[in-house]
Amino acid sequence: MSRAGARPSRAPLAWTIAWRFLRGPRSRLLDGTARAALLATALGVTAMVIAMALMTGYREDLQGKLIGGNAAVVAYPLLAQAGAVPPRRLEALEAIPGVQKVGRVAYGQGSLAGGAAPDGVEVVLRGVDPGGGQLAARPEQLRPGADGIPGAVLGADLAKKLGVGPGAVLRLVALGFEEGRPRFRYQSLRVTGTFSTGFAEFDRSWVVLERPLVERLMGAEGASDLLEFTVEDPQEAPRIGETAGRLLGSGFLVSDWQQFNRELFAALKLQQIALFLVLGLIVLVSTFNVASTLVVLVRERMRDLGVLAALGLPPASLRGVFLAYGGVLGAVGTLLGVAAGAGASWVLTRFELIRFDAEVAAIYFIRSVPFRVRPVDLAAIVAFALAVTLVACLVPAWRAARVDPSAALRYE
Repeated sequence: MSRAGARPSRAPLAWTIAWRFLRGPRSRLLDGTARAALLATALGVTAMVIAMALMTGYREDLQGKLIGGNAAVVAYPLLAQAGAVPPRRLEALEAIPGVQKVGRVAYGQGSLAGGAAPDGVEVVLRGVDPGGGQLAARPEQLRPGADGIPGAVLGADLAKKLGVGPGAVLRLVALGFEEGRPRFRYQSLRVTGTFSTGFAEFDRSWVVLERPLVERLMGAEGASDLLEFTVEDPQEAPRIGETAGRLLGSGFLVSDWQQFNRELFAALKLQQIALFLVLGLIVLVSTFNVASTLVVLVRERMRDLGVLAALGLPPASLRGVFLAYGGVLGAVGTLLGVAAGAGASWVLTRFELIRFDAEVAAIYFIRSVPFRVRPVDLAAIVAFALAVTLVACLVPAWRAARVDPSAALRYE
């Protein structure tokens, strides 16, 4: 009989009884096992959230820096004369849906001397059309000054290694070709600025110059000019590359960032899945604490189970009581773990608590470790944690449903 003034519960009977068991008086042993189950589940889920945020953040950050330094879609000329793309064709390429800009780029190699490095530092020359494109520069940064010295924008780490700042004059020795033979060309450059992509390979060795200057330094045969596409959505790069390939014809080899780095990102994805499964073992182990809590609950509520069975509560409902009880423990522990993991990931990213020096950054391609929590990762973690918790609750729930009412009523 319900208490006077109490509202009848509209929840299923199994949930109502499970909630009474959770809120009712319990022994110290049951309180201890329940807290241990909550804490173990929360710790396991926290570890999974942080690990998934680490792998997702690293992969997305690496992807963004690779695209930011080069381009999402690149068209390589197969023949020397293929680089001179007619203006109408460039307009047609820029008209492809999702393309923001198409720029011509030239690459070269050389040695830059000056400042703290009089013997020179090996650099990569990147010739761009000023004012746009990937990793470009403002026109006034690249055009020659009143003294005729062209401007150059250096990677931040390269400028630091050379010990120079804006206004410093450096000596460039570029290795080009002339009539099929290598030839060194010399050029003075004035530092007009620096850039920082966060990608160590770019920041410590790249020099941005005007494209015609790089082509002249490399020579007619050595200039490696190509087309780079700046796109709105990097995920659309395969479609844009296929369309650009049809427009450019057989004179160009068109590729996208996914083709360039297929093996790298496939390995990172596989590593993330493996890490998910390995850390999932922590959650799996924590479910034994939930199961032990149910075993203790069955023992301490034996007389109550006998009364419920004698009143006609079917075995399926008894199983439902303990599955609901274990599910609540698992759900609360999972939510605590998600909150703790997401909070820890935000703090680690916001304050860049995990940083690398230049040498280590050159290996991992990042300066600091980003942690990014995605809803799809959280959904997978929550689904996995709840699933293994309910599976662990099946055996205790099955034993509770087989309780003999007469024996349970005599239980002390």
